[in-house]
Amino acid sequence: MGEDNITPDLRDQLKKALRKFEEYDLKLKSKEELINNLSKSLELKEDQIKTMIDSMNLKEQHNDTLNTSLQIKNEKIRDLEKNIKTLNEKITLLKSSTVEKDLITEKENELGECQNKLNILKGELEKQEEDLDALETENEKLRNDLASSSDPQIIDWTYVEIPKESILKKIREVLSNAVHNVTIAVPDIKDLQDLHLYEVRSSVNMKIQCYIDPSLEDDEQLLMEFESLDNITIRMYEDKDRFLIDRDGEELLFGIIGEGENNNLVIHTKDAKHQRLLRSLVMEGWLRARKLD
Repeated sequence: MGEDNITPDLRDQLKKALRKFEEYDLKLKSKEELINNLSKSLELKEDQIKTMIDSMNLKEQHNDTLNTSLQIKNEKIRDLEKNIKTLNEKITLLKSSTVEKDLITEKENELGECQNKLNILKGELEKQEEDLDALETENEKLRNDLASSSDPQIIDWTYVEIPKESILKKIREVLSNAVHNVTIAVPDIKDLQDLHLYEVRSSVNMKIQCYIDPSLEDDEQLLMEFESLDNITIRMYEDKDRFLIDRDGEELLFGIIGEGENNNLVIHTKDAKHQRLLRSLVMEGWLRARKLD
């Protein structure tokens, strides 16, 4: 087909298709750049943590060495103080007796040497105690820095993609551990087919909310199949805004559907406080869902 044979409508369609392709390509590059930046940031953070741990280990070894040295010096100081006390007693005794003056001088010189050694050791001990205090301060700072660096960073979920298939797989995994009660929400009744509800033990009570199109025979057929199971209650939920499973009050997954096809914000937790807050949203959705006739 020659360029002259292209109609205005077809030309407009081609231009729109090209613009959409360019927008998609730009969005793809933006996401690839975001992933690369996140990967580099993670690698850098891991290197920083490793360096901090190595540095902290070295400082802990230095700390142990200093402590051992301090113990040895304290023992030497105690021995010197004993010697000085003994020498003082001897000199006092000699001065009160009729011994030669040279012997007294010799003992006084010996006492002076011991006193000098004691002063030197006390100076070294004081310096090492200062070093130890400084080292402990550095270690405390390193521990705080390490704790800060190890903390998960706040993620901007605007462009993070978690596809529906991954969420349904995780819900199925959580559901396999159910014992008593679960509440489930999916956007559409067809999504329930991926959860293998027939494999769940009959003693587990399942409350399910999802959208059901009454005009579709497939939806009606699925509804009849699921409701034939005595342990399933299904309600109509029209908003199609969430995925969730609340298992036995012990584990909760809550997914918020974003604007993009796979832009889903997912929280999965076993923390009781997390669940307590999120469970209000679980109950809100169940109460808004309509009972089926």
